This record gives sequence, structure tokens and C-alpha cells, in this order.
Amino acid sequence: MSHIMSWPHGHVAWRWSRWAVRAATAAGLAIDAYVHLDLAGLYAEAGGTINEGVLFRSEAAVALLAACAVIAIGRRACYLAGLAVAGSALAAMLVSRYVDLGALGPFPDLYDPVWFPEKLLAACAEGAACSTALAGAVITGLAVRGRRPRPRPGHRGNSDPAGKAMQPQEVSQHDKQVHDRRP
Repeated sequence: MSHIMSWPHGHVAWRWSRWAVRAATAAGLAIDAYVHLDLAGLYAEAGGTINEGVLFRSEAAVALLAACAVIAIGRRACYLAGLAVAGSALAAMLVSRYVDLGALGPFPDLYDPVWFPEKLLAACAEGAACSTALAGAVITGLAVRGRRPRPRPGHRGNSDPAGKAMQPQEVSQHDKQVHDRRP
């Protein structure tokens, strides 16, 4: 019988690693928001109803919202939202850097073939936010599904530190079905 080895939910290292992922994801999104807000005024000079300044301000607002959700709530949906925000921003940046698509409908031509320090900082922050948001989604998904080894009633490792056998806990219907199928 094999179990996925992981730390118990209340273990200090488990809690710290989850907070480190939350903080890194939120930091990447916050840096992305800062850079987009800082550059919005520069790119707002182009005319049109939807110019790059409007797109940059929108990206900054959504990135800040996702960062706040990751820090405040820290659920899988928040990490997936952070992954979507950072991933879409990074994809848009790379496409606008290497491909000249021209104007698409009401959106202006976003082609910008140069790298400069703030753009590079945003790209690194978005990449880091993507990585940590994906890690956070996986970690919270495992924690929600209970992929931690649990003691079974009557199992010899089911005792307290004083050496006394613990009383069997109530077993769910699903656990009964799983244990009944084992040889």
C-alpha cells in the first residue's frame, strides 16, 4: 500500500510553505500592477477610445485585485485567477514584443520591439507570479482533497504519544468503501 507522503495540515513547515507561495504570488502580481500603472501615462498618449494607457490601467487593477485575493483568501480559485492574470499579461507582452499584429478592432497596435528595464521587471514578475500561482493551486488542491496520510481505525500506528491506543474515530462512508476493497 502506498501513501502520498506529505506534511500534516497543521505542521509548521506546511503552513510556512503555503504562506511563502501566497506572498510570492501576491508580490509578483503587485510588481506587475506597479509597472503597468507607472507606464500607463506614457502609453496613454496614443489617441482612440481604447488606448494602451487604458489597457495598462485595467491590467494593473485586475492584478491588484488578484494579489489581494491571494493574500486575503488564499483559495485555489484565487491562485487560478492570479495565474490567469499573470499568464495573460506575460503572453500579451511577449506577443507584442515579437509579433506585429497591427490594430485589432478597437484595440491599438501594441507592437513594441524593445526591452527596457521596467518591461523586463514586469516580465520577470509575471513569470514568477505564474509559477508560484500554479504551485499554490496545486498545493491548495492537494490540501482540499486530503492527500495526506490519515491513520485508519485499528491501525497499529494509531496511538497517542503516551502509548495508549486511541479510540477509533467515526469513519465516513467513502473510507469504508475504500477499506473494504483492500485485500
